[in-house]
Amino acid sequence: MTATVERTYTSDEMMSVAAARALTGGQRVFVGIGLPSTAANLARRTHAEDLVLIYESGTLGSKPTRLPASIGDGILADTADAVISVPEVFNYWLQPGRIDVGFLGAAQLDKFGNINTTVIGTDYADPKVRLPGAGGAPEIAANCHEVYVVVRQSKRSFVEQVDFITSFGHGRGKGEREKLGLPGAGPTLVITDLGVMRPDPETAELVLTQVHEGVTVEQVKEATGWDLKVAPELETTPPPTEAELKALRELKAAK
Repeated sequence: MTATVERTYTSDEMMSVAAARALTGGQRVFVGIGLPSTAANLARRTHAEDLVLIYESGTLGSKPTRLPASIGDGILADTADAVISVPEVFNYWLQPGRIDVGFLGAAQLDKFGNINTTVIGTDYADPKVRLPGAGGAPEIAANCHEVYVVVRQSKRSFVEQVDFITSFGHGRGKGEREKLGLPGAGPTLVITDLGVMRPDPETAELVLTQVHEGVTVEQVKEATGWDLKVAPELETTPPPTEAELKALRELKAAK
Protein backbone atom coordinates (compact mmCIF):
# COMPACT_ATOMS: atom_id res chain seq x y z
CA MET A 1 0.00 0.00 0.00
CA THR A 2 1.41 3.39 -1.00
CA ALA A 3 1.17 6.26 1.45
CA THR A 4 -0.44 9.44 0.15
CA VAL A 5 0.69 12.77 1.53
CA GLU A 6 -0.27 16.21 0.27
CA ARG A 7 3.08 17.88 -0.43
CA THR A 8 4.05 21.46 -1.05
CA TYR A 9 7.57 20.44 -2.08
CA THR A 10 9.31 18.13 -4.53
CA SER A 11 11.32 15.01 -3.75
CA ASP A 12 14.47 16.86 -4.85
CA GLU A 13 13.69 19.65 -2.40
CA MET A 14 13.22 17.11 0.39
CA MET A 15 16.56 15.54 -0.49
CA SER A 16 18.38 18.90 -0.49
CA VAL A 17 16.84 19.89 2.84
CA ALA A 18 17.67 16.53 4.44
CA ALA A 19 21.25 16.78 3.19
CA ALA A 20 21.58 20.35 4.45
CA ARG A 21 20.33 19.35 7.90
CA ALA A 22 23.16 16.81 8.17
CA LEU A 23 25.70 19.65 8.26
CA THR A 24 26.43 21.62 11.43
CA GLY A 25 28.01 24.99 12.05
CA GLY A 26 31.78 25.28 12.10
CA GLN A 27 32.43 22.18 9.99
CA ARG A 28 34.97 22.38 7.19
CA VAL A 29 33.21 20.86 4.17
CA PHE A 30 34.80 19.89 0.86
CA VAL A 31 31.94 20.52 -1.55
CA GLY A 32 31.22 18.83 -4.86
CA ILE A 33 29.30 20.67 -7.58
CA GLY A 34 25.63 19.83 -8.13
CA LEU A 35 23.44 18.35 -5.40
CA PRO A 36 26.17 18.55 -2.70
CA SER A 37 26.74 22.24 -3.42
CA THR A 38 23.01 22.96 -3.23
CA ALA A 39 22.75 21.27 0.17
CA ALA A 40 25.89 22.87 1.59
CA ASN A 41 24.88 26.37 0.54
CA LEU A 42 21.38 25.81 1.90
CA ALA A 43 22.82 24.77 5.26
CA ARG A 44 24.90 27.93 5.39
CA ARG A 45 21.81 30.05 4.61
CA THR A 46 19.64 28.43 7.27
CA HIS A 47 21.10 26.87 10.42
CA ALA A 48 24.88 26.80 9.86
CA GLU A 49 26.09 30.29 8.98
CA ASP A 50 29.66 29.52 10.06
CA LEU A 51 29.97 26.46 7.83
CA VAL A 52 33.28 26.65 5.94
CA LEU A 53 32.77 25.71 2.29
CA ILE A 54 35.90 24.55 0.46
CA TYR A 55 35.88 23.91 -3.28
CA GLU A 56 38.48 22.00 -5.27
CA SER A 57 39.55 25.10 -7.20
CA GLY A 58 41.20 26.50 -4.07
CA THR A 59 38.48 28.69 -2.57
CA LEU A 60 38.26 28.60 1.23
CA GLY A 61 35.18 29.88 3.03
CA SER A 62 33.19 30.69 -0.11
CA LYS A 63 29.80 32.35 0.47
CA PRO A 64 28.18 32.42 -2.98
CA THR A 65 24.94 34.33 -3.38
CA ARG A 66 23.82 31.85 -6.05
CA LEU A 67 24.66 28.26 -6.88
CA PRO A 68 28.03 28.03 -8.66
CA ALA A 69 27.97 26.51 -12.12
CA SER A 70 31.32 24.78 -11.63
CA ILE A 71 34.35 24.78 -9.32
CA GLY A 72 35.77 27.45 -11.62
CA ASP A 73 32.82 29.81 -11.21
CA GLY A 74 34.17 33.26 -10.33
CA ILE A 75 31.60 33.76 -7.58
CA LEU A 76 33.44 31.22 -5.44
CA ALA A 77 36.64 33.26 -5.53
CA ASP A 78 34.83 36.60 -5.21
CA THR A 79 33.11 35.52 -1.98
CA ALA A 80 35.92 33.42 -0.44
CA ASP A 81 37.90 34.18 2.70
CA ALA A 82 41.01 33.09 0.79
CA VAL A 83 42.00 31.65 -2.56
CA ILE A 84 44.92 29.23 -2.62
CA SER A 85 46.47 26.91 -5.18
CA VAL A 86 44.92 23.54 -5.97
CA PRO A 87 48.03 21.66 -4.73
CA GLU A 88 47.75 23.49 -1.41
CA VAL A 89 44.08 22.48 -1.09
CA PHE A 90 45.06 18.84 -1.39
CA ASN A 91 48.50 18.82 0.27
CA TYR A 92 47.71 21.06 3.25
CA TRP A 93 43.96 20.78 3.80
CA LEU A 94 42.77 17.45 2.47
CA GLN A 95 45.56 14.90 2.80
CA PRO A 96 46.52 15.75 6.43
CA GLY A 97 42.88 15.34 7.54
CA ARG A 98 41.88 18.97 8.05
CA ILE A 99 38.49 18.51 6.33
CA ASP A 100 35.55 17.34 8.45
CA VAL A 101 33.10 16.33 5.71
CA GLY A 102 33.50 15.48 2.06
CA PHE A 103 30.19 16.07 0.28
CA LEU A 104 29.96 14.05 -2.93
CA GLY A 105 27.54 12.96 -5.62
CA ALA A 106 27.61 9.74 -7.64
CA ALA A 107 26.51 8.21 -10.93
CA GLN A 108 26.57 4.74 -9.36
CA LEU A 109 26.72 3.78 -5.70
CA ASP A 110 26.90 0.24 -4.34
CA LYS A 111 25.87 -1.33 -1.05
CA PHE A 112 29.26 -0.62 0.52
CA GLY A 113 29.29 3.04 -0.46
CA ASN A 114 31.76 2.78 -3.34
CA ILE A 115 31.24 5.53 -5.91
CA ASN A 116 31.49 5.36 -9.69
CA THR A 117 31.78 8.53 -11.77
CA THR A 118 34.04 7.03 -14.46
CA VAL A 119 32.29 4.54 -16.78
CA ILE A 120 29.03 2.61 -17.07
CA GLY A 121 29.75 -0.88 -18.37
CA THR A 122 32.39 -3.45 -17.54
CA ASP A 123 34.70 -2.68 -20.47
CA TYR A 124 36.71 0.41 -19.50
CA ALA A 125 38.08 0.84 -23.03
CA ASP A 126 34.65 0.58 -24.64
CA PRO A 127 32.02 1.48 -22.02
CA LYS A 128 28.31 2.00 -22.53
CA VAL A 129 28.73 5.51 -21.12
CA ARG A 130 31.88 7.43 -20.28
CA LEU A 131 31.23 9.69 -17.31
CA PRO A 132 32.98 12.95 -16.28
CA GLY A 133 35.61 11.11 -14.23
CA ALA A 134 37.21 11.43 -10.84
CA GLY A 135 38.46 14.95 -10.28
CA GLY A 136 39.40 15.22 -6.63
CA ALA A 137 36.71 12.81 -5.41
CA PRO A 138 39.01 9.80 -4.75
CA GLU A 139 41.18 11.84 -2.37
CA ILE A 140 38.11 13.41 -0.77
CA ALA A 141 36.68 9.93 -0.14
CA ALA A 142 40.00 8.71 1.22
CA ASN A 143 40.99 11.57 3.53
CA CYS A 144 37.99 13.50 4.88
CA HIS A 145 36.93 12.57 8.40
CA GLU A 146 33.55 11.55 6.98
CA VAL A 147 31.91 11.41 3.56
CA TYR A 148 28.27 12.30 2.87
CA VAL A 149 26.81 11.24 -0.48
CA VAL A 150 23.72 12.86 -1.97
CA VAL A 151 22.21 11.22 -5.04
CA ARG A 152 18.82 10.51 -6.63
CA GLN A 153 17.83 6.91 -6.07
CA SER A 154 17.01 4.34 -8.74
CA LYS A 155 18.07 0.80 -9.63
CA ARG A 156 20.32 2.32 -12.26
CA SER A 157 22.23 4.40 -9.72
CA PHE A 158 22.02 2.08 -6.67
CA VAL A 159 23.68 -1.14 -7.79
CA GLU A 160 24.98 -4.16 -5.91
CA GLN A 161 28.48 -3.62 -7.31
CA VAL A 162 29.64 -0.52 -9.17
CA ASP A 163 31.08 -1.00 -12.66
CA PHE A 164 34.18 0.97 -11.67
CA ILE A 165 35.37 2.17 -8.26
CA THR A 166 36.24 5.82 -8.75
CA SER A 167 36.06 6.74 -5.06
CA PHE A 168 36.57 4.05 -2.45
CA GLY A 169 33.83 3.64 0.12
CA HIS A 170 34.07 0.49 2.23
CA GLY A 171 35.31 -1.82 -0.53
CA ARG A 172 33.64 -5.17 -0.01
CA GLY A 173 32.99 -4.71 3.69
CA LYS A 174 34.15 -3.71 7.13
CA GLY A 175 37.90 -3.29 7.58
CA GLU A 176 38.94 -2.82 3.96
CA ARG A 177 39.66 0.87 4.39
CA GLU A 178 41.99 0.12 7.27
CA LYS A 179 43.83 -2.52 5.20
CA LEU A 180 44.51 0.11 2.55
CA GLY A 181 45.62 2.68 5.12
CA LEU A 182 42.85 5.14 4.31
CA PRO A 183 42.57 7.60 7.20
CA GLY A 184 38.98 8.81 6.79
CA ALA A 185 35.87 6.99 7.98
CA GLY A 186 34.48 6.83 4.45
CA PRO A 187 30.77 7.20 3.66
CA THR A 188 28.83 7.56 6.90
CA LEU A 189 25.66 9.00 5.38
CA VAL A 190 23.82 8.61 2.07
CA ILE A 191 20.90 10.96 1.40
CA THR A 192 18.54 10.32 -1.50
CA ASP A 193 15.22 11.62 -2.73
CA LEU A 194 13.55 8.70 -0.92
CA GLY A 195 15.37 8.41 2.39
CA VAL A 196 18.62 8.11 4.29
CA MET A 197 21.10 5.23 4.63
CA ARG A 198 23.97 4.61 7.00
CA PRO A 199 26.58 1.83 7.05
CA ASP A 200 25.99 -1.05 9.44
CA PRO A 201 28.67 -0.82 12.16
CA GLU A 202 29.44 -4.54 11.87
CA THR A 203 29.46 -5.05 8.09
CA ALA A 204 29.66 -1.51 6.59
CA GLU A 205 26.76 -2.42 4.29
CA LEU A 206 24.33 0.45 3.77
CA VAL A 207 21.12 0.16 5.79
CA LEU A 208 17.95 2.21 5.37
CA THR A 209 17.57 4.22 8.56
CA GLN A 210 15.11 6.90 7.49
CA VAL A 211 12.38 7.40 4.88
CA HIS A 212 11.12 10.79 3.79
CA GLU A 213 7.52 11.66 4.59
CA GLY A 214 5.11 9.91 2.21
CA VAL A 215 7.68 7.32 1.07
CA THR A 216 7.29 3.62 1.91
CA VAL A 217 9.98 1.04 2.54
CA GLU A 218 8.69 -0.85 -0.49
CA GLN A 219 9.32 2.17 -2.72
CA VAL A 220 12.89 2.45 -1.49
CA LYS A 221 13.53 -1.26 -1.98
CA GLU A 222 12.11 -1.11 -5.51
CA ALA A 223 14.61 1.65 -6.33
CA THR A 224 17.59 -0.31 -4.99
CA GLY A 225 19.63 -2.86 -6.92
CA TRP A 226 20.32 -5.10 -3.94
CA ASP A 227 18.36 -6.59 -1.05
CA LEU A 228 18.36 -3.46 1.09
CA LYS A 229 18.32 -4.03 4.82
CA VAL A 230 16.11 -1.82 7.00
CA ALA A 231 16.94 -0.56 10.47
CA PRO A 232 14.71 -1.94 13.26
CA GLU A 233 13.82 1.58 14.39
CA LEU A 234 13.12 3.24 11.07
CA GLU A 235 12.61 7.00 11.29
CA THR A 236 10.63 9.39 9.10
CA THR A 237 12.24 12.60 7.88
CA PRO A 238 10.38 15.70 9.05
CA PRO A 239 9.11 17.64 6.02
CA PRO A 240 10.85 20.86 4.99
CA THR A 241 9.83 23.95 6.92
CA GLU A 242 8.56 27.04 5.14
CA ALA A 243 11.84 28.79 5.98
CA GLU A 244 13.92 25.96 4.50
CA LEU A 245 11.86 25.88 1.30
CA LYS A 246 12.00 29.66 0.95
CA ALA A 247 15.80 29.69 1.37
CA LEU A 248 16.25 26.80 -1.07
CA ARG A 249 14.02 28.29 -3.74
CA GLU A 250 15.65 31.71 -3.45
CA LEU A 251 19.07 30.10 -3.74
CA LYS A 252 18.12 28.19 -6.89
CA ALA A 253 16.41 31.21 -8.45
CA ALA A 254 19.32 33.59 -7.84
CA LYS A 255 21.19 34.70 -10.96
